[in-house]
Amino acid sequence: MSKTILYARVSTTDQTLDHQKTQAEAAGFTIDDVVSDHGVSGISTRLAEREEGHRLFDILRSGDVLVVRWVDRLGRNYQDVTDTIRHFMRQGVIVRTVINNMTFDGATTDPMQEAVRDALIAFMAATAQAQAEATKEAQKAGIEAAKGDATRYRGKKPSFDRQALETIQHMTAQGAGTTETANATGLTRQAVIRIRKDPAKAEAALARWGL
Repeated sequence: MSKTILYARVSTTDQTLDHQKTQAEAAGFTIDDVVSDHGVSGISTRLAEREEGHRLFDILRSGDVLVVRWVDRLGRNYQDVTDTIRHFMRQGVIVRTVINNMTFDGATTDPMQEAVRDALIAFMAATAQAQAEATKEAQKAGIEAAKGDATRYRGKKPSFDRQALETIQHMTAQGAGTTETANATGLTRQAVIRIRKDPAKAEAALARWGL
């Protein structure tokens, strides 16, 4: 009997695994099992090298559905993400994302459909890596800004956490609208607009509060 398995990964203490499961269920997925890695980087650690990520290669079977919040939960390295998704598709596993409701499977034999599917996988994997690099640069800018404000009042505590900031960045890259992004993060449209306008400032606010 086929199963629907959620793979969740968080890399920082302010993110939660439960949030990813809640998002998946809210999107209509019925999750049979959750496999999760905590405190693991998606940039430097390949999925097969993570303790729980490695389990996916052992437990997934043909007909199973692998659900992830977005492809960056699998990893933020272009080669690793594309190799991983293609490996699972060859096994007969269907890969689905919560954000944007993407579906990738190896059932199609039409060459044009395969080309479109593979191009989309490549684009999403490349976006995941590019956003990781952009976030790293924004964090540096935020840290420098926080250092400059070290003796000043920290200001109002941000209404968002790092997971919300990452979700906004992901959805923005995918062309999602402000209202859709606000609904996905639980923030107001105004907050989403402010963060999109100046992500470095948002990083600085998180840094000042140690978030």
